[in-house]
Amino acid sequence: MGEDQRLAAVVALAQGMAAAHTPRESWRAAVLGACRALDGSFAALSVWERDRGRLRVLVNAGERAPDEEEFPEHETYPVNQFAEITEFLHERWAGGQGPSAWVETSEGPAAGRPGYFHQRVAALRRRGRGCCVVAPVVLHGRAWGELYVARSAGAPVFDRGDADFATVLAAVVAAGLAQTERLQEARRLAFTDPLTGLANRRAVDVRLEEAVERHRREGVVVSLAVCDLNGLKKVNDTQGHAVGDRLLERFGSVLSLCGAMLPGTLAARLGGDEFCLLAVGPSADDVVKAADELCRRAAELELGEGVACGVASTADPIGEVRSARRLFRLADAAQYRAKALRADRPVVAGRQGPDDPVVRLADEPSPERAERRRFRGRRP
Repeated sequence: MGEDQRLAAVVALAQGMAAAHTPRESWRAAVLGACRALDGSFAALSVWERDRGRLRVLVNAGERAPDEEEFPEHETYPVNQFAEITEFLHERWAGGQGPSAWVETSEGPAAGRPGYFHQRVAALRRRGRGCCVVAPVVLHGRAWGELYVARSAGAPVFDRGDADFATVLAAVVAAGLAQTERLQEARRLAFTDPLTGLANRRAVDVRLEEAVERHRREGVVVSLAVCDLNGLKKVNDTQGHAVGDRLLERFGSVLSLCGAMLPGTLAARLGGDEFCLLAVGPSADDVVKAADELCRRAAELELGEGVACGVASTADPIGEVRSARRLFRLADAAQYRAKALRADRPVVAGRQGPDDPVVRLADEPSPERAERRRFRGRRP
């Protein structure tokens, strides 16, 4: 491969990672770009988990062996079996050299010669590969993991030039990973409540719109439990806002715990003393059960006066739900009624007969009760 071709390969790899929207997309773009650039048959990206003493494979691409998944959940290797990630790299850095790639073959080490590592050689033979180039990925000045590209048995063995090029590709991958981290952090801040660490109102807006669209298209059950934490103003007025913040944090933890009872549920703080659980898939009864547990646990908090909770689910007789706005209004109306009744259990929309007062309140709001929230989205 000529210099112009290698430059084009580097640019393509960088562009692929820059276009990624999720970490997985970024990892996949990295290994596919590196595999093409080095004319490999297979590539993988692994991260060094220092606290667990292991290399964890994030993605495999190309001609995968039967035991290799694209995004493996449990493919890990003890670092002591691949000591170059710690020993060889640190020795080179101590000597004033930067990290550089090396080549292993099914017969042993080649270009770079960090030493003979039986596990890599055995893995090459077992999976029908003739050689591999291993490039350290350095992020924020520390060894982050490794980029691994292999060729099939019988293909030309990687040479010193390939190893040097792999070192360059690993640096480009590191830059892409850093960009992905920054984007993920920006997204996290945009969709996270800073006090409680729960999702924020913006996250609920987006997720609920998507969920209701799935309900309309596929019939999936969507449920929303809206909660109002009682007694927060009294705590703020009598004990100070720092204590009030502690109450919000503690209730946020309880909300997260109860949300974990429902797979895939989003726990969020809408603002002030208002929280919610958004469940997509679980049955309405399971959501009500989790909301009931939430009410029980909230009543046991040392601070505050429990919680008023309302639930609305597309699985209950609430009429057609054509928009996220209507489901939100139903849950809000149920919560409003729970607060008015001083109920210590959730009020559920649609479960109080054909003339359900919650449904009526949501669909025909009285002049004296203007809608307390404005929901971004289409009208029903």
